[in-house]
Amino acid sequence: MRSLFICLLLANAAVAASLRPNVVMVFVDDMGWSDFSCFGGKSVTTQNVDRLASEGLRFTRFYVNSPICSPSRVALTTGQYPQRWRITSYLDNRARNRQRGMAQWLDPKAPVLARELQKAGYATGHFGKWHMGGQRNVGDAPLITDYGFDVSLTNFEGLGPRVLPLLDTYDGKPPRKHDLGSAALGRGGVTWHDRSTVTGCFVQAALTFIDRATAAGQPFYVNVWPDDVHSPFFPPAARRDSDKKRDLYHGVLDSMDEQLAPLFDRIRRDPKLRENTIVFVASDNGPESGAGSADPLKGKKGFLHEGGIRSPLIVWAPTLLAKEKVGTTNSSAVFSAVDLNASIYQLTGTAPPAGVDLDGEPLAETLLGKSGKGRESPLFFRRPPDRPGKAGDPDLAVRHGRWKLVCNYDGSRSRLYDIESDSGESTDVFKENSVVATRLRSQVLAWHQAMPDDAGDRTTRPKAR
Repeated sequence: MRSLFICLLLANAAVAASLRPNVVMVFVDDMGWSDFSCFGGKSVTTQNVDRLASEGLRFTRFYVNSPICSPSRVALTTGQYPQRWRITSYLDNRARNRQRGMAQWLDPKAPVLARELQKAGYATGHFGKWHMGGQRNVGDAPLITDYGFDVSLTNFEGLGPRVLPLLDTYDGKPPRKHDLGSAALGRGGVTWHDRSTVTGCFVQAALTFIDRATAAGQPFYVNVWPDDVHSPFFPPAARRDSDKKRDLYHGVLDSMDEQLAPLFDRIRRDPKLRENTIVFVASDNGPESGAGSADPLKGKKGFLHEGGIRSPLIVWAPTLLAKEKVGTTNSSAVFSAVDLNASIYQLTGTAPPAGVDLDGEPLAETLLGKSGKGRESPLFFRRPPDRPGKAGDPDLAVRHGRWKLVCNYDGSRSRLYDIESDSGESTDVFKENSVVATRLRSQVLAWHQAMPDDAGDRTTRPKAR
């Protein structure tokens, strides 16, 4: 895999090296696949994101590598399956992490995209939710800057400078603090802001960082990871139409879109940035139950059905995209966050860390609309160990081409779906396609067996068959 990666990288290195494109990664929290209006959402018109999509390219078969936040972020950050680093659900307090067979934080030895870009001369900044260590009572986790970021500003799911939320119900009572213990951890200054304005705080910090990098003539890589649209849902008063959960969620979504606008506008209106910046917008996993929407997909946050792991993806790069693809949608290429990670190495002409096999495949040509190719290898998924759900919810999943197979840890209850014609996973076609199904089941069981275990499957390790 690494030799193929290097060959593909070198094929594009001359172009990438001359461009040295800036990269902005917007990773929304807990948003459904169909919540953006440009992806079919009807409840909120996300006009600023929609404008980005109209000038860019949408992907409807993009996946994150876990249906829950921390492992999803690990996959995007490292380009590897999060199971390799024993982060398989959201990071909680120390005892709870240990109980679920998880690490306390992402090992700093992991391959981190930002670190390699930093070595290659990029200014690197992280602004927003981290959730890969340094939350609840885990105050000895590495700082975000230990992973290759020059500057960071986060929330209560990380260490270093932090913006913590005040929850205001607009009922005359004083706002209450919501920090899950973060304010007591130290290791970075804390400021308190109204929950409805926290995304704007991250955006302003990112803009300051971008201005400094631009003034210094330095290419930049920036994470803007709002903790919107995650609960608790506290939209501004003007968007608080009712106290119903879904209405509050939509108010937060609308407000987030508005707060992201200055970031998009800053890049769009600056000729130099417009010509040489790539903006990615995606969600870290599916929606919380009763809040966002993944229609017509089945499932939600925490589960391996399509609604839990498929994410909207928008790529904006006006002068780099194939002109005939601007404003269009790619509904055929199947790939994931680990591939997005690998592709950014390729787009920037940056070598991946030596001695590391990334799980992603570089697909720069696809992201720029110059190819329709998706990932060649299968994509594998394992459920969070604390999210067994109802009887029948799968432990494992594999996606390859048009097919998706789900099963239990031991291979039982295997079901095969033709996702191209059945995105709602309503019809099991295992019997009619037993050769394909048996191959996929064998592959996902072998992958599962090769990964470190967690509390979801400690008593039995299945044999590939």
